[in-house]
Amino acid sequence: MNEITIIGLGASDLDQLPLGIYKKLKTAEHLYVRTEQHPVLQELKAEGLTWTSFDGIYEKNEQFEGVYEEIVDELLQLAKDNPVIYAVPGHPLVAEQTVQLLVEAERQGKVIIRIEGGQSFLDPIFAALRIDPIEGFQLLDGTSLKRDDIQMGSHVLIGQVYDAFSASEVKLTLMEKYPDEYEVTIVTAAGSSQEKLTKVPLYELDRVMKLDNLTTLYVPPILAQENRLKEWQTLRQIVADLRGPNGCPWDKEQTHDSLKKYAVEEVYELLQAIDEEDDEHIVEELGDVLLQVFLHAQIGEDNGYFSLEDILAAISDKMIRRHPHVFGDVVANNSEDVLRNWQQIKAEEQKKITESLLDGEMRTDSSLLTSFNYQKKVAKVGFDWPDVSGAWEKFEEELDEWKKELEVGTKDTQVDELGDLLFTVVNLARFYGLSPELAMMQANEKFNRRFQFIELRVKEGKGDFSSYNLEELDGFWKEAKKLER
Repeated sequence: MNEITIIGLGASDLDQLPLGIYKKLKTAEHLYVRTEQHPVLQELKAEGLTWTSFDGIYEKNEQFEGVYEEIVDELLQLAKDNPVIYAVPGHPLVAEQTVQLLVEAERQGKVIIRIEGGQSFLDPIFAALRIDPIEGFQLLDGTSLKRDDIQMGSHVLIGQVYDAFSASEVKLTLMEKYPDEYEVTIVTAAGSSQEKLTKVPLYELDRVMKLDNLTTLYVPPILAQENRLKEWQTLRQIVADLRGPNGCPWDKEQTHDSLKKYAVEEVYELLQAIDEEDDEHIVEELGDVLLQVFLHAQIGEDNGYFSLEDILAAISDKMIRRHPHVFGDVVANNSEDVLRNWQQIKAEEQKKITESLLDGEMRTDSSLLTSFNYQKKVAKVGFDWPDVSGAWEKFEEELDEWKKELEVGTKDTQVDELGDLLFTVVNLARFYGLSPELAMMQANEKFNRRFQFIELRVKEGKGDFSSYNLEELDGFWKEAKKLER
């Protein structure tokens, strides 16, 4: 098995190339270069050096992944006959995908590789930009840049931006987090005599960016917290500060228990925004719901019991575990298959952690939802009416029993029978596929809306409720009802 010696050509021109690397290139018998678009090669060409480049592979492939894989396949084939020297821009182990593929081939026993020299483009870029990497920096691949990879508080360097399309994609990805006018720097040929720094607003990036192997995009850090509001870390720090030593007295006093009512209220307000089909309102209310999650996470962390990371790990694990058709080998052809798999996996999980079928179904902030969950759960094991007629008969029976208790019973027995009656109403809602919780929410909202109309009519009229009898007030109610239609 022959060797492939990988040589780095450095970040700029021949003057920065180490003498040992220069000698090895000059004496190479089988020299291959990923691309000949590099100042060192152009200068060595004038000295009579020859090589074989892989530039032709770029021209016939639409995706960079295909380019890199084809280059490596050819190198592995060539190395079967003779030792090969393969030269790449910069340092072989910095932002060089073909080298990573060769490293993997070596792990699989397909080839022996040696890696030698070459200054990476990072050192001259740090010098050109006058930045200290210890402050925190990221080196990202422009061909696969994702919004969530970017840390706005760090120095961000983006390489591998080869053409107008990738430059446009990089710009659009950055604009998901940074302001359109945010100033970025295009660094060209750092460390060489042709070094150039071009500062442009982000929205103009793909119009002016020079595209070659010596170009890197620099995005400076945003240090002010108020300008990093699109990052999860910012909200987490805000909540931590609110509960910190110098924070808000109200926030510091809150507990899981004290926040329960706010969690319910925020969810109701979100549902209202969804009903209104108001995107801006939905964004606002989703933020309020998210704040409740972060507050509970911070309380858990303050008390030493759990953190936001534990919450993320728990829900991520559950989503992966309950979606084997996405993250595993299970096949699900439609929504029914998905729900069937979900329920089966959930049932298996609960067998391990519960003693009763009803464990985990109570909702302390909603008696309606608790009864709905109980009835839905027991129905799955056959404890249910065969059809809705049985539920209606039970409703009539419970209504008669409540009426009797209202005549002769005590407050306790009356409340008990009222509970039985409400329980049968929830059961009827389940049979008809209706949400009793949502029904009650809508009823409350409707009452609120119509009564506010009555208040308006009273204010416009005699000005006081005592000036109206029930029949007149009911007339206003019917008027409000008619207007809604």
